[in-house]
Amino acid sequence: MANTAHIPTSNSALIAMITDEDTVVGFLLAGVGNVDLRRKTNYLIVDSKTTVKQIEDAFKEFTTRTDIAIVLISQYVANMIRFLVDSYNKPIPAILEIPSKNHPYDPAQDSILSRVKHLFNAESVASTRH
Repeated sequence: MANTAHIPTSNSALIAMITDEDTVVGFLLAGVGNVDLRRKTNYLIVDSKTTVKQIEDAFKEFTTRTDIAIVLISQYVANMIRFLVDSYNKPIPAILEIPSKNHPYDPAQDSILSRVKHLFNAESVASTRH
């Protein structure tokens, strides 16, 4: 299994979040938050003052950190950086688009869900040919 992705096993891998304050606070209360020695967090709270560049930078940072296994991103935030989310193709960290309190989830906009649907459609076509 030379091409399998590696998740650090020192204790656990982190879940990163790029979402609104209410969602981040909920996950922090559940124990998901982390601040390292350099005062780097595993979350970005997106509000009206957050720039698209800050969101892009957080996404790039979280998807390149070796201690993060999952990046949760509110779908409305993912839409702001859709080109980055759509071009991301690594299995780890996994990118999961989630709803937020003021923005419901729309499956038609979720790039990961559309990739999975495409994969299953391709598999079902291949299995009917045999």
